[in-house]
Amino acid sequence: MTDNPHRGSEEVRFGPELEEAESAVVLIHGRGDSARGILGLAPELQAPKTAFLAPQATGFSWYPNSFLTEIELNEPWLSSALERIEAAVTAVATIIPKERVVLMGFSQGACLALEFAARNSQRYGGVVAFSGGLIGPDGTPRHYPGSLEGTPVFLGCSDVDAHIPVSRVHETAHVLEGLGGLVDERIYPGMGHTINGEEIAWATKLLTSFGAEGP
Repeated sequence: MTDNPHRGSEEVRFGPELEEAESAVVLIHGRGDSARGILGLAPELQAPKTAFLAPQATGFSWYPNSFLTEIELNEPWLSSALERIEAAVTAVATIIPKERVVLMGFSQGACLALEFAARNSQRYGGVVAFSGGLIGPDGTPRHYPGSLEGTPVFLGCSDVDAHIPVSRVHETAHVLEGLGGLVDERIYPGMGHTINGEEIAWATKLLTSFGAEGP
């Protein structure tokens, strides 16, 4: 095991080249999935002017244990995962302004997107979390610096998700609102651990809202 297991991992792309795109999505896969797997979501979003970039977790998992466990038990994988997302965002932002860069993920990838946005608060194009929440056990201090400056944030999850307690989704919404995010939290009764059509429609609307002159 290295201290930075995800450094330099593969990245898969879909859509136009960054130089020709109006916006970009850093798309983060869940545990057991892959960059190519989560990239299958991109065509469903029907955003032809958006470039999608999906980094690959080494070993198909960003961190080994539940996102609710003690943070140190997920190290060094968690810190490496956050660095990998930072590398992807930084590379994209050399061409696309961060105000048009969206962090998007499912499950473990959603947790990672949210934690990255909270720890690196600034104005993004959006944060879209399908079935996720901020990382760490109950009682984790949530004193993040910075401000999301009105970044649109979507939190969608089932009320009976076996992996994501609905209480953590509520806490995440509260924290990100406190950081200046414009949070839309949607809890779906009885839904499985999946992504539904309404969530896809929300993301599509966000991505197609970026015009040539800005969001």
